This record gives sequence, structure tokens and C-alpha cells, in this order.
Amino acid sequence: MNQHPVVLVDPFYKWLDHVIAEHGHYLYMLTVWLSRLLIMWILKGGFWRKPPQSRRRVPPPPLPKRPMATPPPLPPSNLGREGKPSADDEDSFAA
Repeated sequence: MNQHPVVLVDPFYKWLDHVIAEHGHYLYMLTVWLSRLLIMWILKGGFWRKPPQSRRRVPPPPLPKRPMATPPPLPPSNLGREGKPSADDEDSFAA
């Protein structure tokens, strides 16, 4: 069997020639109508139109009620009794 591509597609081209010869005017009219629909679709947005988003929004489920957690205690600071820095905080930013 011959595996050359031209020989393999030759029956298809003969069939296509026959269909065009017998029904070419119907194919032409179909193409004209489909091209009008295609042009209208492209002018309305075509490929670039975003898909419609759903308008129905479902609220998230309510969070379970938990008692408010107390924050962890603050670390000890260098503040004295009056809330002012003590005298020995000179080493706080030493490198």
C-alpha cells in the first residue's frame, strides 16, 4: 500500500469536489448566514466577554461563639515605679 500523503487524501478531495459540484449553492448560502452570525457575535464581545457571574451570594456560616481569650502577660520592662525609665537602662541598645 502506498503511504504517500497525497495518495491518502485523494479520495477525500474527490468526494469534496463532488459535494461542492452538487450542493455548492446551498453551502454558499449556509456560509453567508453563518458569517453574519459570527460577525454579530464578535462585535458583541465574542471571545473577550467575561462569563456572567452568579448574582446569588451565600453568606458564610456564622462563627462559633467562644469566650474571648485573655492576652498573654507583658514581659517585664525597665520602667520604674512612676512609669519613667530607670537609671540603669543605658545598656538597652548597646551593640
